[in-house]
Amino acid sequence: MKTRRFSLVPQQRRTLRAIVFLVILLVALAIPAYWQMHSANRDLAARHRSKLSPVIMIPGSSATKERFNRLVNLLNQDTDRKHSLLKVEVYNSGKITYEGKIEKNDREPFIVVGFQNNHDGYANIKKQAKMFNQAFDQLSEQYKFNNFKAFGHSNGGLIWTRWLETYYADYSDTITIKALMTVASPFNFAESSTKHKTQMFSDFVKHRKRIPASLNVIAVVGNEDSYTSDGLVPANSVLAGKYIYQKRVKHYTSMTVTGEQAQHSNLPQNRQIVKLIEEYLLESNAQGPGRGQN
Repeated sequence: MKTRRFSLVPQQRRTLRAIVFLVILLVALAIPAYWQMHSANRDLAARHRSKLSPVIMIPGSSATKERFNRLVNLLNQDTDRKHSLLKVEVYNSGKITYEGKIEKNDREPFIVVGFQNNHDGYANIKKQAKMFNQAFDQLSEQYKFNNFKAFGHSNGGLIWTRWLETYYADYSDTITIKALMTVASPFNFAESSTKHKTQMFSDFVKHRKRIPASLNVIAVVGNEDSYTSDGLVPANSVLAGKYIYQKRVKHYTSMTVTGEQAQHSNLPQNRQIVKLIEEYLLESNAQGPGRGQN
């Protein structure tokens, strides 16, 4: 009995090679996709478990990452739990440097973000918000926090507002901003009446719906002696923030600080500001972050 031998014709060989190549390609693509998904799920799990809730601070124009050293020292004198201080600087080139560290058991560290470009003006506010976003992206990846509180003095509050309306949506599924405190932030720059709207103020009002509705906002006005300004910023420009935040966020609270050290540049060291941060931003205190009323 003769054995019959079968051989593939050229077309069949090409088809078989194509199928083998396709299988190998699919496997090659599936392996990195699997590990990428596994890594993403692991990062989400780590972020979900995280108990870290930093207070992130942005100084005003012409100020550096050293701006809040005195404020943090005063806060650490007042609170039983000591808070770490991490200082971040973002350069115009995109380079980001870090000074200090977050202690292992510190659940509410202070993180100060300063900029090489710390100049005034709306064009610079936009640039600084973009620079801050670069730092925030790195910080959120490195420390895996799922919530935070925000503090901005002077133009720092404007940078926060621009960031919330422009960049926060990229993080809102995994990271919650719980409270924002602005101190002497001139939402309408040097204008003392909203009848004269700056382009920045108009833009902030126009895009206010991008601000998270769950946010608690505390806006502090400084009054040196006349109830019209803190010596630099018109009180009505600070109060113009209500047209951006009020009836949009969960709670909006405005309050005025007077007396000694109510001058614009002294406000971050003002004892009343220290108490307000303890009351409204630090969760270790009885009232917790941002539980003010409209």
